[in-house]
Amino acid sequence: MKKVFNHIFSLSEGDQLLKTSECCLLTTAGPIAGLLFISSDKLAFCSPTPIVKLSSPTRELLRFHYKVVIPLTKIERANQKENMVKKTSKKNLQMNITDDFEFWFMRFRNLLLL
Repeated sequence: MKKVFNHIFSLSEGDQLLKTSECCLLTTAGPIAGLLFISSDKLAFCSPTPIVKLSSPTRELLRFHYKVVIPLTKIERANQKENMVKKTSKKNLQMNITDDFEFWFMRFRNLLLL
């Protein structure tokens, strides 16, 4: 996983990959499956398969990987929440960022993060 992380996000000097987990990132378009990486400097998410979107002006299909990088210094609070809707033991992770933005990670396959 370290090679995958370094290829996608590049480790800066002194940055070490600590944990990796499969999960989904909740977006306004719905959940996107991917990998969540926690390093000593940042939290990073990437979808393993490209997302396809239709470009309005050219009508071309665009393919891109959904990526999010959050420096650890920007995280104000992280809360582990249980899925109250389906009453399952699955956990969700809510991240509040210093610029008043919120990220929700859910459906962890191997929650080794908390």
